[in-house]
Amino acid sequence: MTVRRRAARSAAACAAFAVLCVAAVPSAASAAAPADASASTDERAPAAPPVELPAGMYGTTDPTYDGVWRQSLAMLAQRAVNVMPAKSAVKWLLGQQCDSGAFPAYRPAPTKPCDATTVVDTNSTAAAVQTLAALAKYPDAMNNGMSWLASAQNKDGGWGYSAGAPSDANSTALVIGALAAGGAPVGKRVSTDGRSPYQALIGFAIPCDAKEGGGAFGYQPDTSGKLLPNADATAAGLLGGVGKRMVTTGVEPGPAPDCQDLHPLTPERAARNGAAYLVKALAGTGHLDQPPMPGAEDSAPLPDYGNTADAVVALTTAGYGDQAAASMKWLEKNAAGWAKQNGPAAYAQLIFAAHTTSTDPRTFGGTDLVKALNATGPAPKWIGPKPLTTAEQQKVLSDQKEERSSMSGNLWTIAIGLVAAFAIRTLFVMRAKRRRS
Repeated sequence: MTVRRRAARSAAACAAFAVLCVAAVPSAASAAAPADASASTDERAPAAPPVELPAGMYGTTDPTYDGVWRQSLAMLAQRAVNVMPAKSAVKWLLGQQCDSGAFPAYRPAPTKPCDATTVVDTNSTAAAVQTLAALAKYPDAMNNGMSWLASAQNKDGGWGYSAGAPSDANSTALVIGALAAGGAPVGKRVSTDGRSPYQALIGFAIPCDAKEGGGAFGYQPDTSGKLLPNADATAAGLLGGVGKRMVTTGVEPGPAPDCQDLHPLTPERAARNGAAYLVKALAGTGHLDQPPMPGAEDSAPLPDYGNTADAVVALTTAGYGDQAAASMKWLEKNAAGWAKQNGPAAYAQLIFAAHTTSTDPRTFGGTDLVKALNATGPAPKWIGPKPLTTAEQQKVLSDQKEERSSMSGNLWTIAIGLVAAFAIRTLFVMRAKRRRS
């Protein structure tokens, strides 16, 4: 997810400014694959000099195209594991917001007011809104961001990457998560044409009987109007279809998902159809693959670490944790190197997956993801105790229930004893009165 969306931001920014910026964005292949430890120093490209970043930012790479995104994901992940980000980190994020409520990918001069040349987008804004909701201390900034998102809604009920751009599955799902995080009734957030975000999301669902990618979500229709299956869009669509945000908890696993073409198609049914597609895509290797780069169709596919983590989150959230378990184990075994190379947002994605599956992110395949993420930015304000896993929470609730039951039984015993004592005392008093009379 992170690499691909960073590339999308780059393309949008380049189009807006009509500048050549290919060198600023690494290819998906180079950015997503861990460094090859077997390669000699001479074979590796020289490391880029570190970028001087503003105080409070996470990461060391150029933030032009992903500054707000990676900052938001980093702080969301910290809150998921009971870490409070530094004041400087929060201050930097708040300083990126325009008066309209929107966030750009990166604003190098936050003291300068936003104007018509400031390129804002729905993805950065939705991620920032979810982070502000998790911090729970900045309602004005959060509500301002949600108001801008509402103003950017398309007539079909969805959202594109930027205001006025054609709706896409990823942006629509991200905004659904932001609205849910902020407490807004997503289903009632209708466009000027009376269409809801869920109706827009369903429009990206591919029928189960399609020849290719049945059950999946497409990112956007191609020039002919055809939807092509997209794993990134499917994971996002699944999460959006069940009304969840990026940081969520899993539910009790149920039967394996199946694909059903219901008429009318509901958002939940579309999400479960997407789950069926993802389960099939993960079968065998346990991970998703990156689409081939132009001219590299014959080469072996590269693992897609970020989208695999997103798929684990989405499946577990929808009740398909059993089907995601093998992929989670694959991530634990293989993804730490990828996260180390790609930085804060990548660490955050793995923490999201660990959090959703009740996996300890501090012992993630031998890597302490929390410590590694914290090291990419300013020192946290405070680090709390490790949150309980879902199983531990259930045990605590069970113990509390037993304790209340035992206490209730003890209270009844005491009450009965008091009644009996009162009755015995009354009997003695009555006998004493009879004797005196």
